Amino acid sequence: MESFNNQANQTPSANAASNAAPVPSGPGKPASPPAAPTKAPPALVESTPDPPVNKMRRRIVWASIAGFLTACFLMFLRFFLPRSILEPSSVFRVGFPADYALGVDTKWQQQYRIWVDKTSDRIFVVYARCTHLGCTPDWRASENKFKCPCHGSGYDSEAINFEGPAPRPMDRAEVWLDPEGQIMVNIAKLYKQPKGEPSEFDHYENGRGAYIPL
Repeated sequence: MESFNNQANQTPSANAASNAAPVPSGPGKPASPPAAPTKAPPALVESTPDPPVNKMRRRIVWASIAGFLTACFLMFLRFFLPRSILEPSSVFRVGFPADYALGVDTKWQQQYRIWVDKTSDRIFVVYARCTHLGCTPDWRASENKFKCPCHGSGYDSEAINFEGPAPRPMDRAEVWLDPEGQIMVNIAKLYKQPKGEPSEFDHYENGRGAYIPL
């Protein structure tokens, strides 16, 4: 009876030992190792979204490129267009002879670079350019003469040189009277008095010339 109980008590431990021992997979083969534990999948990390595109900067860049190309195209077209230079007319009116007193009138000096000079028997227009180096002389009424500020050339009231380096008198513009009786001036045609040569200041033909008789 006791032996039976001992065998009964020993049976569970023997069973446990048999369960713990590896079971051979076959005759003459070692037992297979235990299965490795499975790894958990890596956790997903959300990436930060890209910053929004600066559309205003892109528009400015494209607008600059478009403006540059437009300017280049306009310059290309301008190259083939004729160029015109706008210059004031060389022929103009300066009023009636009765509008001027005897002597030198300087009111047209700034606009046309001329002086209207009236004597007892004629009226003529002096082109305000020194014959030395082309400066514009000043009319000095107190001294009754023209004086060049560049190198000191002096001219009398009829623009005849008498001092300084000026080689000859100042030129006179072509003048005539239009149908209304106003003085017409053409500064594109000048009458001169070269040194040692005949003077052109007395030229008058077909109603026009270096002076208008009074």
